[in-house]
Amino acid sequence: MFSASCAQQGPKDGDYTIHLLTTNDVHGRYFDSLYVDGRAPKASLLAVSAQVDSLRNLYGKDNVVFVDAGDCLQGDNAAYFFNFVDTVHRHIYARMVEYMKYDAVVVGNHDIETGHRVYDRIPGQMSVPFLAANALRTGEDGKVLVDCDGKPQTHFPGYTIVRRQGLKIAIIGFTNPNIKEWLPEELWTGLAFEALVPYVQEYVDKVKEMESPDVVVVAAHTGTGSGDGSVFENQGLYLFNSLNGVDFVVAAHDHRPLVLKTTDRAFVNSGSHCRNIGHGILNVKVRDGKCVEKSFDSELIPVDVKRTDEKMRKMFRKDYEAVKEFTLRPIGQLHADLLTRDAYRGMSDYVNLLNTIALHSSGADVSVASPLTFNGFVKAGTLIYDDLFTIYPFENRLFTLRMTGQEIKDYLEASYDGWINTVSGKSEDEHLLKITAAPDPRTGQDRWSFVGRAYNLDSAAGLVYTVDVTKPLGKRVEIISTADGKEFCLNREYVVAMNSYRASGGGGLLKSAGIDSEKMETRLVARYPEIRDLLYDYLKECGAIDPVVTGAPEVIGGWKFVPESLAGPLMERDMDLLF
Repeated sequence: MFSASCAQQGPKDGDYTIHLLTTNDVHGRYFDSLYVDGRAPKASLLAVSAQVDSLRNLYGKDNVVFVDAGDCLQGDNAAYFFNFVDTVHRHIYARMVEYMKYDAVVVGNHDIETGHRVYDRIPGQMSVPFLAANALRTGEDGKVLVDCDGKPQTHFPGYTIVRRQGLKIAIIGFTNPNIKEWLPEELWTGLAFEALVPYVQEYVDKVKEMESPDVVVVAAHTGTGSGDGSVFENQGLYLFNSLNGVDFVVAAHDHRPLVLKTTDRAFVNSGSHCRNIGHGILNVKVRDGKCVEKSFDSELIPVDVKRTDEKMRKMFRKDYEAVKEFTLRPIGQLHADLLTRDAYRGMSDYVNLLNTIALHSSGADVSVASPLTFNGFVKAGTLIYDDLFTIYPFENRLFTLRMTGQEIKDYLEASYDGWINTVSGKSEDEHLLKITAAPDPRTGQDRWSFVGRAYNLDSAAGLVYTVDVTKPLGKRVEIISTADGKEFCLNREYVVAMNSYRASGGGGLLKSAGIDSEKMETRLVARYPEIRDLLYDYLKECGAIDPVVTGAPEVIGGWKFVPESLAGPLMERDMDLLF
């Protein structure tokens, strides 16, 4: 039973049902086509729009609230095109949000990754608020700015109020506070990201005091987590269990669909890439002008890929054609198929390419890279710009840092500890890869999946080394020499190339090597353009990607799992389980 005063001029006495519909981690999936003929249609905002229209017709539009929980501006060709290529016209996402009648959108960490020139442009073009109550403005001294009332200044609006059937509904948005651990400061200069705990509760209390809402929705771009709040970036379930005075908690970020309900609130994480719509249900009884009872339910509504909003498709057809023309441009040749899954076995043409680009562009001594597309495939032949999104899907830049030989070894030890188990070959139940018999909605794996995240499995180029699968953490990696045959010295300093996510502390590998991400500026040698752009420049210069060239041992060195007689069969067995 719930009892509270409704806001003045609230609903008349009666029974009401509010339907909260949610998306999150759309990642630029605005269209259902990947622009290349023959590819199967994907879940998209076109399909979400058709589904939401049906739900509005079913439940009544005055009973529906529609929210996105962030990561909407990065991840697909269309987002990239309107972020960085066509910057004159109103951004397509702003126009789609308006067409679909969203009530609010939350800022995600990948939205911040697009940089100020994108995420500062979007709010002025959107007809709905872009929310992040914990993204605070800072001065040149790094201190949070305050207004004349002493309240911290937010860079984005913190909340919005909508009304349904006379009910006053507060939608309060928060972004992920761990952004500075993933992204270089130049992308979020002038901002500080307040931790969600206890800030969310404090902010909710202030909004309730000022607005007296009947319904409170907290939409946070944070992963579900385990519920104990211990993982800084994944605190959704902890908020759900601990917040007071909140009706809905909407989570995001980790791409794990989940719905929950209790007697006094509901939790929704719709997953990612428009595959589901989150649906939170609130039944309210109003008697004598007061809300006297609330009950909750929640569910995931699978999106039908084949059923799309054809009016919306027609409206945005010119945008689609512009993106398609851009992404189908021939840009060079590929001399052999690229399979990103090969990176899990050991040295691969795919990671060799990424490391060659890094070494070629920066002149670094060593490069580290990982498979960023979980199971991507690019066919040999003429490359088009669309293929670059498979090879490198993120807007990471290339950075170079100073690291000692010991730090490089410790870094690699940490990476392989997330990659493999120590094995003996004496048990049929042993797995070389750190995998589990569980599905992973982030990657689409329906049974076996990696325990960690594949994009944190870094290997190195510029070195010759082995990884002994029979030895424990700290004793697996033996660095024999540099790629040119010179002695590798643990106490010598080397210049190491890596992407900006890793250089900012993403994945925790630098931390495992004893390097404090807070002091990264003291290690930084140089910053370079986005890696996808460097890859494009390489193709313009060389005309082709040739594995013989990108795998040249005198440049990238070589590494392998040993003993090969044990590692080889175990690896193939695990790869068969994964794929």
